[in-house]
Amino acid sequence: QVQLVESGGGLVQPGGSLRLSCVASGSIFRIYDMGWYRQAPGKQRELVATISSGGSTNYADSVKGRFTISRDNAKNTVYLQMNSLKPEDTAVFYCNTGLRPLTISAIIHYWGQGTQVTVSS
Repeated sequence: QVQLVESGGGLVQPGGSLRLSCVASGSIFRIYDMGWYRQAPGKQRELVATISSGGSTNYADSVKGRFTISRDNAKNTVYLQMNSLKPEDTAVFYCNTGLRPLTISAIIHYWGQGTQVTVSS
């Protein structure tokens, strides 16, 4: 059993900052890529940022220069530092992780339950 648990969402004013965390737990053999996606009301889920096991990062153009993704491999945790937040960043943010469970010889992508981020004055 593998579980991803996100935290850190909330209400913030425009220009403010939030830090999201996502912890992977359970019967994990190895974690590969980790990332964040978001889904705004009435829109499709979109990629925000990803980070490989080696630390290579990729960002959506809309968040470059404002968001920073990082990971702590010892804690099976991925973070998303969000600065200069805008109202259009309002969405449910989801963690996604590619990992190999202990009992399966394949890489499977798991989703967290999501955490709400609301940017409003």
